[in-house]
Amino acid sequence: MVQWRRAFRDTYVMGLSMKNEDFEDKPKILGRPEVRAAREAELGAPHIKRLTEFVDKLRAKMDAPIPYFDPWDGGTDAEVLFLFETPGRRAKDAGFVSRNNPDESASNFFKFNWEAHIPRKRTISWNLVPWYIGSELKIRSAKEADCEAGIQCLDSLLKLLPKLRAVVFFGKTAQRAVIPIANLRRYQLFEAPHTSPRCVNRAPGNRKKIISVLREVAKYLGVN
Repeated sequence: MVQWRRAFRDTYVMGLSMKNEDFEDKPKILGRPEVRAAREAELGAPHIKRLTEFVDKLRAKMDAPIPYFDPWDGGTDAEVLFLFETPGRRAKDAGFVSRNNPDESASNFFKFNWEAHIPRKRTISWNLVPWYIGSELKIRSAKEADCEAGIQCLDSLLKLLPKLRAVVFFGKTAQRAVIPIANLRRYQLFEAPHTSPRCVNRAPGNRKKIISVLREVAKYLGVN
């Protein structure tokens, strides 16, 4: 709690010299230290506090870097869980699982959601393997043991999301959790390609698939 208060104080001081547009919801803005500090100051907000505590406990248990849930998402009020594979190096450095992270996968995800018109506050994002599994220079591929360990954390997470109605699995690694989640809870399940540039750019049809799935999600939510 002390670190959140300190972050809020420091952010307030920096914010005195910042423009309103600095905090607009845009791709890659978490690449800026002052924006990250502002986001960190929100980690104790009522809708995200229990998820922040969940991450803190998981960090202590795994002794590994685990990005926080993004306070700009819906937190414990979320109706849709976007489940990705693993946090990349930039997500680790930014400290959040966020569509605002300074990488192309997050930027693509931001734009696809904008195109599908899904209200951000009705969603939340997470990774099947929540901890970073690479070196300082490069992430490695998730192994079966990584996925199994991540799946074991999911039930505890799902219990913190009482309004959840749907889960969207992005990429083949995340899709390993389809059957376990189906066995744990009754949700509407969707599968989509990953939003990484390699997946989107090398197979142009994947862009259409992702947007199509997100539009199905929007329809399921009753979004016009």
